[in-house]
Amino acid sequence: MANNFFGLTDTGRVRGNNEDAFIVQLSADGEYILAAAIDGVGGYSGGEIAAALARETIIDQLAKPGGNIISMMAEALLKANEKIYQEKIEVREHESMACVLTLAVVDVKNNEFHYIHVGDTRLYLLRDGSLIKVTKDQSFVGYLEDSGRLTEEAAMSHPKRNEINKALGFNTGLENDIDYFETGSSPFLPGDMILLCSDGLTDLVPRKDITQILSSDSGIEVMAQELIDDANSKGGKDNITVVLVKNDRPVQQQAVNPVPASKKKVLTPAVPKRDQDDEPDVVSEDAKSEAGKNGTPLSIWLIILCAALSLVIIYILFLHPKTQISVPEKVVIADTAESSSEQLFYQALNSGTSDTLVLNDSSFRQPIILTRSININRDTLYILARGKIAFQPDSVFAGPAFRIPASAKNIVLNGMIIDGFEVGIESQTKNLKLIGIQFLDCPVPVRYQFGNTPDRFMNGSLKEIFLKADSLQTIQP
Repeated sequence: MANNFFGLTDTGRVRGNNEDAFIVQLSADGEYILAAAIDGVGGYSGGEIAAALARETIIDQLAKPGGNIISMMAEALLKANEKIYQEKIEVREHESMACVLTLAVVDVKNNEFHYIHVGDTRLYLLRDGSLIKVTKDQSFVGYLEDSGRLTEEAAMSHPKRNEINKALGFNTGLENDIDYFETGSSPFLPGDMILLCSDGLTDLVPRKDITQILSSDSGIEVMAQELIDDANSKGGKDNITVVLVKNDRPVQQQAVNPVPASKKKVLTPAVPKRDQDDEPDVVSEDAKSEAGKNGTPLSIWLIILCAALSLVIIYILFLHPKTQISVPEKVVIADTAESSSEQLFYQALNSGTSDTLVLNDSSFRQPIILTRSININRDTLYILARGKIAFQPDSVFAGPAFRIPASAKNIVLNGMIIDGFEVGIESQTKNLKLIGIQFLDCPVPVRYQFGNTPDRFMNGSLKEIFLKADSLQTIQP
């Protein structure tokens, strides 16, 4: 396989710098192709650094892939995440940086590829003229598009299309969240091609145009340039990165046309193989005639069997007095003291294993009325409010909105309104970060509570806790 992989990145027509990066190269032993599209987040001084850190870490960790490749890929991303997160802590100017990426390791010898993905970069597979989107965007708009609630055209022009739920650098401790990354493997047949790209391409160039370019007879270098040129001709609003890998082995000719990939496979009973020494059974015309006279044709037996089964079903459904089939008219939710908005919040909080919870005002159009404090019983949790998300107390509730225990290691609250609580947030740890939180009618916005230390002397300082009031709200992605 020669000249079968190529990558290209472009700043676009609007941005002043390129925060994208890519990988496309052979592994050290020549058995695999490493391919990645990386999109940095965080502005001029941050995004490109996050992308560069991820690129360097992946190349170093996957110099010699082998064994469980997906586990190796996950380990590479975990190390990249820790490096980016550490850089954010050490350099204040980089505190907003992160990156999203899609990584593929192509097994040339065995005609397959493995992938891992986080964010809204994408992986496509082109096979027999059809372009298949392999990864799912980890974003609000991406979810709506993948679930069929938004058309591709509507998603491309949606005002929130660039808001992401997951990235490298958002938080630490990802090794405890097995669902943070999307992973998988796929056959990579002769004639197949994979495309890895940043959203600078897919926000502007529709799938049909991408398919048309990739289905041409041009070389992959020309295809990559045409994709970037197409995005730039439509405005070039973002950095554009394209990585292509093609299986250029000869396509095997099939004696029988294969079933199209979009069709469901029909399973047929296996036919037992004869031993090579066995002679095939030969039935003479006389024997067939005799079977017709003395035996019962198979079709008649099948008709009798179907009739018998029908009688059994009719008996069970309609005649047997003890057999009842009931279908409930509706599902009844148990009545609790919680408000409906509070129930919805806890359902969102407990519905997955991710350490990131994104609250959208499309789901929480009314304030979340609390009948009890929200106890954050996790080591790590990032709650991001998109839009006007407000928490208010029930008329008889007098506790804090949030309680953060001493065991918490990394809690981030971002973009919400805490309205009408005597104490907004009660924390027993300094491992709490507030970003753009608005406190309304809260006499005590944040209270740091010491653990119970009876009959003990106390020493120390609170100088490590730093909160400030600001005239502007800061919302990080």
